[in-house]
Amino acid sequence: MTGSRPNVIVIVSDDQGPWALGAAGNHEIRTPVLDDLALRGVRLDRFFCASPVCSPARASLLTGHVPSTHGVHDYLSGPPVGPDSRDYLRDLPTLTDALADAGYRLGLSGKWHLGANDVPRRGFVHWYALEGGGSPYHDAVMYRDGVAEHVTDYLTDVIADDAAAFIDAEQDQDAPFFLAINFTAPHRPFAGQHPEEFTALYLDCAFDTCPQEEPHAWLQTKDGAPVGGEADTREALIGYFASVTAMDAAIGRVLERLRIHGIEDDTIVVFLSDNGFSCGQHGFWGKGNGTFPMNMYDESVMVPFILSAPGRLPAGVVHDQLLSAYDLPATLLDLVGEDPAVFETGPGRSFAGLLREGAATEPERPVVVHSEYGPARMIRTRERKYVHRVPHGPHELYDLVRDPQERVNLAEDPAHADEVAELRRLLWEWFAVHSSREADGAALPVMGSGQLRPLDRDPLGAFDAPNWDGA
Repeated sequence: MTGSRPNVIVIVSDDQGPWALGAAGNHEIRTPVLDDLALRGVRLDRFFCASPVCSPARASLLTGHVPSTHGVHDYLSGPPVGPDSRDYLRDLPTLTDALADAGYRLGLSGKWHLGANDVPRRGFVHWYALEGGGSPYHDAVMYRDGVAEHVTDYLTDVIADDAAAFIDAEQDQDAPFFLAINFTAPHRPFAGQHPEEFTALYLDCAFDTCPQEEPHAWLQTKDGAPVGGEADTREALIGYFASVTAMDAAIGRVLERLRIHGIEDDTIVVFLSDNGFSCGQHGFWGKGNGTFPMNMYDESVMVPFILSAPGRLPAGVVHDQLLSAYDLPATLLDLVGEDPAVFETGPGRSFAGLLREGAATEPERPVVVHSEYGPARMIRTRERKYVHRVPHGPHELYDLVRDPQERVNLAEDPAHADEVAELRRLLWEWFAVHSSREADGAALPVMGSGQLRPLDRDPLGAFDAPNWDGA
C-alpha cells in the first residue's frame, strides 16, 4: 500500500462553467456526488483557468506556467496522433514527470489533447486517451497504450469504467498511484447525446440559472447565424445539464472503488474543469472564444474546484481566495510531501497551507488569465477586473463589488483613468516577469484557427514588445 504517501486522482471536466454545480449554488442542476465530495473536502469559490481555451488551459494545469511560457496558445488542431503529431509539452517539466520521479505509478483515462495523444508519456503505466480534442458521445476513437479502439458506448461511462479498472488493478502494487480522469463532458455536442435517464430529469426544468440573454455585441456570426451557437437552446440546455449529471454519476462509480478497496482515506481527489462556459449568459454560448474579441467574463475564466483529502484536510470548507490553475502543480506536490519549488519558478504558488490551515499564509495576489486570440490579457483583484487587448483594444474595467455581473465597462470613464493605468502597469510587470521571450504571444497573430505547430519565432526574439500604453 501507499504508506504515508497518498494516491492522487485528478478529475477534469470539459467546458464546465463555475455555475454548473449544485454545491456552488445552482438549484437546478443535479450533482449529488460532487456535492457530497465538497461536503467531505474543500471547495474553492474563485478558482481560475490560465486561459479560457482547452489546450492552453490543460498545458498550464500540468506545467504551472501560462501560454506565453509553455507555448501552447490555441486549441490544437492538425494531426492528433501518428508520426506527424507533436508533443507540445516535450522538454517542459510537468506535474506527472515530478510524480513519476517521486515513485508514483501514473494512469490516464480520457482526454489529453496536448499533441501525440496516442503516445504514453513518461511514468504512465496505463494510457487510455481520446484521439483528438472532442467527439460525439457514442462514436469515439480511444488509444490504449498506442493502439486505436473504436468506442460506441456512452463515452462518459467508458472513461469512468476504464478509470475504475485502473484502480482495481493497482491494488496489487506497493507504490501509490496518480490517476488523471479527463472527461469530455459537458463539451458539445449537447442535444440528443446523453442517456434518457439523465435527460428526463430536465425536460420540465425552467433553466432560470441559465438566462438566454440578448445576443452579445461581439458574437461571431456566419450567414446571420451565431458561430458556435445552438439552433434549439432548450434542447442544448437539457443536454448540457444531463451531461453534467451523467458525469457526476460516473464519478460516483469511480469513487465507490476507493471505498470497496478501503483506500478512500489514502487518496486525494481533485475535481475541476479546464475552462469555464456560458450557456446563454452574456448573450452567447461558449467560453472565451465564444465571442471575438475573446471575452474574459467570469463564466469563461472561473471553474468549479473541489479537493477532498480525508484525515489530511478539513471537511466542508469553502474558500474564496483568488487562485489559479498555474498554482495546482505546486499545491499537489506539496500535499503529497514533495518539494513544490520546481513549479514555483513561474507565477504558480502552492496553496496547500491555505487548505491545511484554513487561512491564507501570504497576502492575496491578483490572478492573471490570458489568451492569444487577439490577444486578450486579464488581471483580476477581489474588487476589480481589467482586460487589455493588444494592440488596439477594446479594453475593459469592471467594478466587481457594484457590478459583479460585469455589465458596465468603466475603461473609458475619465474618473477611472488612474485605476486603469495602475492595473495596466501591474499586468505589464507581471508578464515581464512570467512570460518568456521565446513563447510570448502578444505580438503573434493567433486568431483561433487552431495551433498547427509550435509557433515560428526568431530565436533572438526579434519582435516588438506589446504596446501597453496605447489604445
